[in-house]
Amino acid sequence: MADAAVAPAPALWLVDKPAGPTSHDVVAIARRQVGRRVKVGHCGTLDPFATGLLVVLVGRATRLAPYLTGLDKTYLATVRTGFTSETLDPEGPIQASGDPVPAARVGEVLPGFVGAQAQRVPALSAVKVGGERLYAKVRRGEEVDDLPVRDIDIHALRLVKDLGDGDALIEVHCGKGTYIRQLVADIGERLGCGAYCAALRRTAVGALSVDDALPPERVGPEGGLPPLRGLGHLPARALDDDEAARVLHGGRVPGTGGVAAEAVALTWQGRVVAIGSDDGAGSLRPSVVLEDPR
Repeated sequence: MADAAVAPAPALWLVDKPAGPTSHDVVAIARRQVGRRVKVGHCGTLDPFATGLLVVLVGRATRLAPYLTGLDKTYLATVRTGFTSETLDPEGPIQASGDPVPAARVGEVLPGFVGAQAQRVPALSAVKVGGERLYAKVRRGEEVDDLPVRDIDIHALRLVKDLGDGDALIEVHCGKGTYIRQLVADIGERLGCGAYCAALRRTAVGALSVDDALPPERVGPEGGLPPLRGLGHLPARALDDDEAARVLHGGRVPGTGGVAAEAVALTWQGRVVAIGSDDGAGSLRPSVVLEDPR
């Protein structure tokens, strides 16, 4: 285990989460390896049955979570038609609900789910209603009549492969807050035969790919990606030595040519040292400071 007295440099770790553990479990594994006193977090929860890309933040990089959780995500989901699941996933219980349909039929209804829309939150989810998690209410036997609704945006949806026996592999490119298992259940409802999400894999978060990910056990006190790798969606402002020193002490620097931005990556010698926001007077004020790289 890492020496807890030595703070590791802020880093992003791309982790390929296996099926079984929760996202919290993955963070716990990472924390044991980088030092129990080191802050560790993640961006975007994956259900226990799901696999794929989990962005783990180490050290002061945890301060970047608000700028990463809203990134678009891409998934591969297995749609199992002819069955429904109480949890909308393999946990079940699962029951037959109709005749399975060919993958081509699944492909025919997918265009109707593309675009901005309202989505019901699954009853077995961590969303809070009345100060309590929905799943806790449901597992206690309470009826939840009015499930919350979220505004989501599905950018692209395509049939990838016919897996046979009524199973179809689809790819989903979506905005934040989208429940893929609820989407699959809605597809099954549209088909009239029912469906649940039999398998789910996250392949990308923004421009970050699962192809570059490592097992949770590989996270350590050294290595990982520099935080700037996860901030390519933000405008950037390079700082000179004097500006970097000013920013690191909370000082303002001139903005980016009059272009207002809620968040700007402030970099020094190719490394992000802070996130700045427009103060409304043409300057950038640091709202998050990562480190002094000098």
